Amino acid sequence: MPAHSSYDLLPLFLTSFTTLLAVINPLEVLPVFLSITHDKDESARRRVAIRAAVYTAALILFFLFFGAAVLKIFGVSLHMVRIAGGIVLTRIGFELFTPSRSGESSFLDPGPDANIAFMPLAMPLMFGPGVIATVLGMMATIEKSDHELAAYAAILGAAGLAVLVTLLCLVFAGRLVKWLGRTGIDAVTRIVGFFVSAMGVSLVFDGVMGALITYGVKVVL
Repeated sequence: MPAHSSYDLLPLFLTSFTTLLAVINPLEVLPVFLSITHDKDESARRRVAIRAAVYTAALILFFLFFGAAVLKIFGVSLHMVRIAGGIVLTRIGFELFTPSRSGESSFLDPGPDANIAFMPLAMPLMFGPGVIATVLGMMATIEKSDHELAAYAAILGAAGLAVLVTLLCLVFAGRLVKWLGRTGIDAVTRIVGFFVSAMGVSLVFDGVMGALITYGVKVVL
């Protein structure tokens, strides 16, 4: 995505928000969150949820601003990030179609001294490989232009809103599970999986096209 005008910042914001929210997928986090906090009261659960959201936001900010430096260290181009990130997203999307195995998580008994807000909630549940790939892919779409700062602001706002929505889902986890039920959560998860797969395929396509153009291959559409 080249230069961003004031007219396409809103689509950038909406696309970034929906992609991040879909990949974080609060509905997949809910069962594990309730399981590992089953011995806590509502106040303690709320504190755990807030800390997990803060950790997730910090990790997203780190990869958004320092992702380029990490790529340079490993000698990876932005086009390759798009392709790899798209493959990861596509795989995650397909996995969301399968029956949820959250109840079989190995993190259900993290131990009395474990910081459950960081692990497993922030990592790897809320900030896993899919989110890393998504954030790096977003960064890869922001090329040098007069609107680069505005594009970063749009993505930052989208990331903040996605984390906030996830936080609210965790805070009201008990009510959501009762309201949606297991069938409702599974249905929404499968719908989300379809769109995550579509986003992944789109990212792969953009990465391949960009790489071909970079290496001098003429592409006629």
